[in-house]
Amino acid sequence: MADHPMGGDPLRSGFEDPDDYGFETRAIRAGQPHDPRTGAVVTPINPSTTFAQDAVGEPKFGYEYARTGNPTRHAYQECLASLEGAGHGFAFASGLAAEDAMLRMLAPGDRVLLGDDAYGGTFRLISRVHGDAGVRHAAVDLTDPEAVRAAWTPETRMVWLETPTNPLLTVIDIERVAAVAHELGGIVVVDNTFATPYLQQPLALGADAVVHSATKYLGGHSDVVGGFVATSDDRIAEHLGFVQNAVGAVPGPFDCYLVLRGLKTLAVRMDRHCASAAAVADHLSGHPRVSRVLYPGLEGHPGHDVATRQMSGFGGMVSFRLAGGREAAEKVAVSTEVFTLAESLGAVESLIEHPGVMTHASAAGSALEVPDDLIRISVGIETLDDLLADLDRALATA
Repeated sequence: MADHPMGGDPLRSGFEDPDDYGFETRAIRAGQPHDPRTGAVVTPINPSTTFAQDAVGEPKFGYEYARTGNPTRHAYQECLASLEGAGHGFAFASGLAAEDAMLRMLAPGDRVLLGDDAYGGTFRLISRVHGDAGVRHAAVDLTDPEAVRAAWTPETRMVWLETPTNPLLTVIDIERVAAVAHELGGIVVVDNTFATPYLQQPLALGADAVVHSATKYLGGHSDVVGGFVATSDDRIAEHLGFVQNAVGAVPGPFDCYLVLRGLKTLAVRMDRHCASAAAVADHLSGHPRVSRVLYPGLEGHPGHDVATRQMSGFGGMVSFRLAGGREAAEKVAVSTEVFTLAESLGAVESLIEHPGVMTHASAAGSALEVPDDLIRISVGIETLDDLLADLDRALATA
């Protein structure tokens, strides 16, 4: 990573050698020097849109204009890049803006392979926005790396995968998919939103770039929208830096501050999310009105072994199917009290939704359509007994 503009020793200037420190330490200190003027330990929110220059074309500390660079954004980018083990990090105004920046590496006629269980917004962006611009795509079962080989064509440039996926919690073997894609000359992009860098390190497993909806676990409090791309590939970094500046879909300094604040507690929050989600999944597995529970931590999950190998925890997301079909699923979704019926995920409060009608409506009628009896829950950090009792009450309505 680049040195912090203010210089100084590693603890004060951004951990130039992050391998010397643990994840939790870097989450709190990487890229976040104590303020040189006041000694403040919290990175200041710098709202300035422009910066004084010593001479024509010679900015004082490397900052010229806020779209191009901002001190608060710089700290955020340095910190999250460190957590992902990346050489470069780029913040965007939303997760889809971050995805769009990556997809702009593709030209008309190029082709991208994505999982057949992908987030509806990602599918819409690829199929409609970039599809209308001439980029082609194919949905592939990425749990079988050889399916990537079978679907490959000379025009294929990129494999786009989530793991665990949204909303079916499918687990993809990043290392094996990356090996096939690289052999065939493509690049691999991993959406690490569900796992976060605390639980999974895609770059270390062979991915070329990692994308995040920072709105979710990274921010962690349902109060900021943001996106991020991390990479150690200089060519990809050059592209992202150009797009970030040229398109200008960047987060404001206050948004950067909110995600940076969220990162400081990411590890402790994820420990609680994982523990509670595991208990919820186990509880639901024994419920007579639940036909199937989808959670990588369950030994019966088809991706359990891969998740155990490439993740340090199984995450805070649980999906389950209802024996009574769509009508039962919708009744349960509207009957909870502790779980809030709402889109999004990954924050301190527990959320419940019906993906087919809500977050994944854009995939209806496609190969990515989700079952209409599916419910997705984001398990928060409330008292576990309250969460279990709330689900039991709601399931009784089914």
